[in-house]
Amino acid sequence: MSELQINTTQNVKIKFNAAGVGERLLAFILDVAIKIGYLLIVGSVFDAFENMDQWSQIGINTVLSLPVVFYTLVLESFLQGQTLGKKALNIKVVKIDGYQASLSDYVVRWFFRVVDIYVLGLGFFVMLFNKKTQRFGDMAAGTAVISLRDNVSINHTILENIAEDYKPTYPSVIKLSDNDARIIKETFVSARASKDYQTLIKLRSKIMEVIGLKEMKHKTDIDFIDVVLKDYNYYTQNM
Repeated sequence: MSELQINTTQNVKIKFNAAGVGERLLAFILDVAIKIGYLLIVGSVFDAFENMDQWSQIGINTVLSLPVVFYTLVLESFLQGQTLGKKALNIKVVKIDGYQASLSDYVVRWFFRVVDIYVLGLGFFVMLFNKKTQRFGDMAAGTAVISLRDNVSINHTILENIAEDYKPTYPSVIKLSDNDARIIKETFVSARASKDYQTLIKLRSKIMEVIGLKEMKHKTDIDFIDVVLKDYNYYTQNM
């Protein structure tokens, strides 16, 4: 299993383990098994319609095959980078820049399945010789598949220690995602430790822009960012 280093837009390096070729292949096989199971069930149910005219049967077969065709695209979009097979193997799709992949990224990956899977399984061989185990679809979309089995400490997560009677200051922090909070914390911890005040200023400005805040209630950037992280934890833990 190779290590995958993601460089975020805040120039913070986050390390993950890239999912192995074997994990990705097994997840793919599980997904194929689910699709085949669906087709077998649908085929047995709709045997009763075998007396329908040819065009009606073609229409019904086309509609019923759509879940198989769009299975990967739909599930990765709604399950944040996972299909049922990926979920079972505890792996997921992420952007190389550290952000959550978007619908357009999933569409690109899905479109390239034609080359990666149906052209002699080319994607499998590409992953074997790629350090990030990317297939063509990943390269085109700027994504990679990572393992979620890494052991991490609280310092590498978005978790913050907050008191039971904690009172939040900035309700608009709910506009952030878990990934945003993780990137903010990584950047904050690194910049504070190295006394990189320019980065702290840029980070504070970006946070205020994203959450729609015109004025902060704290005198220093460090205090502001620290409270933002605590507020985010408060709201996500109590929603």
